[in-house]
Amino acid sequence: MHDIRSIRENPENFDAALARRLLDPLAKALIALDEERRAVTTQVQVAQSRRNEASKLIGAAMAKGERDTAEAIKAEVAALKNEMPALEARADELAAKLKGMLEIIPNLPADDVPQGAGEEENVEVSRWGTPREFDFTAKEHADLAPALGMDFETGARLSGARFTFLRGDMARLHRALGQFMLDVQTREHGYEECNPPVLVGDDAMYGTDKLPKFAEDSFSTTNGRWLIPTSEVSLTASVMGELLDESALPMRLTALTLCFRSEAGAAGRDTRGFIRQHQFEKCELVSIVLPEDSEAEHQRMVRAAETILERLNLPYRKLLLCTGDMGFGARKTYDLEVWLPGQGAFREISSCSNTGDFQARRMNTRYRVAGEQKKTEFVHTLNGSGLAVGRTLVAVIENYQNADGTVTVPDALLPYMGGLTKLEPAT
Repeated sequence: MHDIRSIRENPENFDAALARRLLDPLAKALIALDEERRAVTTQVQVAQSRRNEASKLIGAAMAKGERDTAEAIKAEVAALKNEMPALEARADELAAKLKGMLEIIPNLPADDVPQGAGEEENVEVSRWGTPREFDFTAKEHADLAPALGMDFETGARLSGARFTFLRGDMARLHRALGQFMLDVQTREHGYEECNPPVLVGDDAMYGTDKLPKFAEDSFSTTNGRWLIPTSEVSLTASVMGELLDESALPMRLTALTLCFRSEAGAAGRDTRGFIRQHQFEKCELVSIVLPEDSEAEHQRMVRAAETILERLNLPYRKLLLCTGDMGFGARKTYDLEVWLPGQGAFREISSCSNTGDFQARRMNTRYRVAGEQKKTEFVHTLNGSGLAVGRTLVAVIENYQNADGTVTVPDALLPYMGGLTKLEPAT
């Protein structure tokens, strides 16, 4: 959420930042609406003050026997009472309109985010690992995995397209990946493990910038709750409305949860296989930090995600997203893309974003500045995948496949697999 006061003070900077997001100028319209709102609010306050003052004068006039004066004041009070509901309604209407405009404007990009219109203009920062050379034609996971327990047909029969039923050793490998990720993030990177709700209310979704703009991308229940699209929502909103002590920061939270997305904005993409599902698991990373620490925390979070790929020996590249490809709430985002030999391409497996104070303003989450009794500031929030479990499973299947249709279990996962070293096709 944007601060209208900041827009009033620096309208040119605001519009310049929107232009980098490929959006038209909005400062003039926002300021004009805010000025009208403030003018009507002032009228309401003046009317309230005069009504209160006049009410007191009625008693004084009556005590002095000045009946005509008292009646005139009563008439004025009555007129004010008649006028005020319309003024108050107008003030509320203008405030709601301003809020409605502000809440659908994306976050402003950081100065070092590259300018660009789409993913083609993202900047590759680095690569790690060397793609394996196969002495046979590598298969895509959608062709290889069904014989190993990735049952697309049963998932579709139960729930429709983009649902999958994992069986046997495939299900165990999926579970092992999630446990491995949690262990690394908690034991080595200092994230606190959480087990949050996967059903949340409107406030949690709004505070983490998923509402109102992206309602169609999520599933809602008949009783007014939302299935989380990512546990970023639950973890970040756990501090919603709080005033934190500076000494409590940074807070680093992680959770391995089911996530649910309608994929309304991704029609026709990755309909084959396990990459883009309506239901999936993800090891989420969330940080709540002091503003001056958010850039360093962003780098730290990306490194925590990279660690998982390196331990699994999965080649990947790191991209700095351009202004036209960043998510709505992000001011800066790094994507990690893992190499999939079956597709012969890098595919996204983690996205780590610094949202600055954008979410904190929507959630009204502040911290008390140390040594200053009354001064408070908004925290900064960050979120990322450490990693998406299903996509990591796909990467393991494709990178560790063998000519006989088996898949070798990566060394890092052996402690979680109960002695199993290979996934073998069902006979």
